[in-house]
Amino acid sequence: MPEPADLERRTTELLQRLIRFNTVNPPGDEQEAQEHLRGLLEVAGFECELLSAVEGRPNLIARMGGASDGPALCLLGHVDTVLADPADWTLDPWSGEIRDGCVWGRGALDMKSQVAAEVAAAVALAGEGWRPQSGELKIVVTADEEAGAEHGARWLCERHPEKVRADLVVNEGAGEVIDYAGRRLYGVCVAEKGVFRFTLTTSGRAGHASIPRIGDNALTKLAPVLDALSGGRVVLERTVEGDALLAGLHVDSEDLEAALAEVEREDPRVAVLLEPMLGVTLTPTMVSASEKINVIPAQARLKVDCRVPPGLGSEHALGRIHGAIPGDGYEIEFGETVVGNRSPIDTPLMESIRSFVGREDEGAGVAAVMLPGFSDSRWFREAFPECVAYGFFPQKAMDLFEAAPLVHGADERVPISDLGLAARFYAGLIEETLR
Repeated sequence: MPEPADLERRTTELLQRLIRFNTVNPPGDEQEAQEHLRGLLEVAGFECELLSAVEGRPNLIARMGGASDGPALCLLGHVDTVLADPADWTLDPWSGEIRDGCVWGRGALDMKSQVAAEVAAAVALAGEGWRPQSGELKIVVTADEEAGAEHGARWLCERHPEKVRADLVVNEGAGEVIDYAGRRLYGVCVAEKGVFRFTLTTSGRAGHASIPRIGDNALTKLAPVLDALSGGRVVLERTVEGDALLAGLHVDSEDLEAALAEVEREDPRVAVLLEPMLGVTLTPTMVSASEKINVIPAQARLKVDCRVPPGLGSEHALGRIHGAIPGDGYEIEFGETVVGNRSPIDTPLMESIRSFVGREDEGAGVAAVMLPGFSDSRWFREAFPECVAYGFFPQKAMDLFEAAPLVHGADERVPISDLGLAARFYAGLIEETLR
């Protein structure tokens, strides 16, 4: 195992360099960042290739095989980021500056930090002469995750499955510590919800806005719909991951209403994160109606971001939609639909994570969680049904409630000590899995 101080230094320096590549998606422009990573990995002895669905936006695949058969371990990440407005930031979002013990910049949490820790761990091990005794190590760094992975992980899994096939995948999605009722839990993302975005349309009759009752205003018919969807509450339903998190919190899950109420009383912040794991969420986000201010709209459209527990499809979503929205004077049309998926919880990979947490944070535990959105892990689970794909980037210095608002937000940053913690985890997992 490389020295902890060396791992922390390598990861910090690499993250700073990655942040300085402006990879805001769109347009992405991941080429330079990927070539930099390829250079580091090739020098360390990895076989590398860049595969591009579109010019200038390559995906990096680095491989190092063992002497005998064994599992394929894939450390997965992406280098594209969301946008950043420098006017909203304390520091330049592409500076990678160190301040207050943290590396600042867009991607510091999502997710150039994890890419840096994964690559630094692999390069440090290889530099000491380590090679897999069995199986294969793959470092896969994708483009286009922030825009749906059409040119990234989805494309790789559909067009080049033989190159990225893996038995174990470690990606983003969880790992920050949760403090609750005197317990410390590290989340492990084992599942991701599906996306069933839809447009709800109401109809009426156009007319001149100066005579309000001459028409039938379709826009005002959205009022009861918006009222019904306000508050963000869900119809609670049992999920494997919801039960697992409640068990980790030591909350009786037999009655979900009572369980959520107990968590709400103890720590409302945890309840806000728990509730989406327990059902379908319906979040109105966009409205359109008349194109002229003096015309009563004959149609009004409301776009709703709908997230559904893993394995459930449009029929289940429709049932929850009609149950939540009063009346029937509207039409529903689904746009983007992606069924969520999950990996099993009780696996050797989970035991490896649990052992690591026990060594690094005595008395702390781990809990399976469900990501309310979805990440590149879902494409790997879909392409390789036997694959176990988890999201885990351990963070001890910055807890979940501090980190979550910074993801896609201003002043995104990550503690240097957490970079070292994560790099130690990846280095240890590589050695343990491929021995």
